[in-house]
Amino acid sequence: QMQLRESGGGLVQPGGSLRLSCAPSQFSLEAYAMGWFHQAPGKEREGVACISSTGTKTLYEDSVKGRFTISRDNARNTVYLQMDSLKPEDAGSYFCAADWYHGGDCPSTLVGRGSDFGSWGQGTQVSVSA
Repeated sequence: QMQLRESGGGLVQPGGSLRLSCAPSQFSLEAYAMGWFHQAPGKEREGVACISSTGTKTLYEDSVKGRFTISRDNARNTVYLQMDSLKPEDAGSYFCAADWYHGGDCPSTLVGRGSDFGSWGQGTQVSVSA
């Protein structure tokens, strides 16, 4: 089954940092652009970052630009999301997913493009509180 598994969530104070990791169960990520998505309590899931299959192109949602960094290590078959300067509104569940539709590239926007992604993991929980 092609499923991803996220890890690295936890409780952090405002202004703190976390690094999330995403790895697959039984397939290689190498051919896919990969995305990270955030779902705040009571809200819809939204894309926050995407990285192309080669790692040469990245895309960020406006609210995380300059604070979050997406990266990948294809040799380790893992995608990361470094989250710095965390804010209370960053709290929620974070999911990674593979882009099935753009041949290794990210879509032009992550807004409303969740359906382009698949192999969703169960998510990892991030709490930001003093």
